[in-house]
Amino acid sequence: MSVSVADISLTPPVLLAPLAGITDLPFRQLVAGFGAGLVVSEMVASQEMVQAKPGVRERAELGFGEQATSVQLAGRDAEWMARAARMVAENGAKIIDINMGCPAKKVTGGLSGSALMKDLDHALSLIEAVVNAVDIPVTLKCRLGWDDDRMNAPELAQRAENAGICMVTVHGRTRCQFYKGAADWGAIRAVKEAVTVPVIANGDITDAATARSALAASGADGVMVGRGAQGAPWRLAEIAHALWGTPAPEIPEGAALADMVKEHYRAMIDFYGEALGNRVARKHLGWYMDAANTCASLRKQVLTEKTPARVIGLIDAIYAEQASEAAA
Repeated sequence: MSVSVADISLTPPVLLAPLAGITDLPFRQLVAGFGAGLVVSEMVASQEMVQAKPGVRERAELGFGEQATSVQLAGRDAEWMARAARMVAENGAKIIDINMGCPAKKVTGGLSGSALMKDLDHALSLIEAVVNAVDIPVTLKCRLGWDDDRMNAPELAQRAENAGICMVTVHGRTRCQFYKGAADWGAIRAVKEAVTVPVIANGDITDAATARSALAASGADGVMVGRGAQGAPWRLAEIAHALWGTPAPEIPEGAALADMVKEHYRAMIDFYGEALGNRVARKHLGWYMDAANTCASLRKQVLTEKTPARVIGLIDAIYAEQASEAAA
């Protein structure tokens, strides 16, 4: 099964969600290598993108020239959104996604992200500005609404489709829920019924079972996975295999898993530089160690070591310890 966004086919319809500080270039490339219909960049502030704030362009880098990648833009000003859209399109991005779902206070406080769902007229002015600025497909990510009294995702989606949006992804919570409670996949069905473009279900989808349940409840065309891929970059391919029969990913184990983690770590060091790369890597290494049931003393060494060569050696120790425990 595939989902078409304008003339781009997303096969399989399992997408990697944009996660701030997580879905950077090295991680997106790793996930894409296992198999994903689309990977989405970290949210990029449009004005900061245009003004070349340090680190901002790097967040969008994978979108340049990659077929199965989307660059996600956020903002509250139509002119800055349009200028940023033109910039990423001119650099080779294949798809632009507009963020109207981020619940973070520092984002909504600036009237961006999910705060735009409180003012659909203004939201539409941003959508129209981006769509009119570029010739590549533009998609939208939103929540069910601002709160339980303003569940206006169907109206936003319908107006967005009329403005030229090619796909809508809906996180099954309101902004005021943040990430509390369970995602309401059933409420996404109203969005699916309101539009003819593909609708993607997002929120609490962590494996094949939850993906299947989300699709059944929402009627959506595909799923978006975020935290379920942390420490398991093969998760999207695993879901695609279970639901749509795509080739099963070769999930690394033992020495192969250690090699994958080391390559991921090296990629982060190469991308960010040694000092920043080590700091960014710690969250990913923590998730890998969670899965490996790494002992507290070794975990502390890994998360405090600053010399890349020593970290590489400690990664080998993680999986040697895991193998030893499995053999005991």
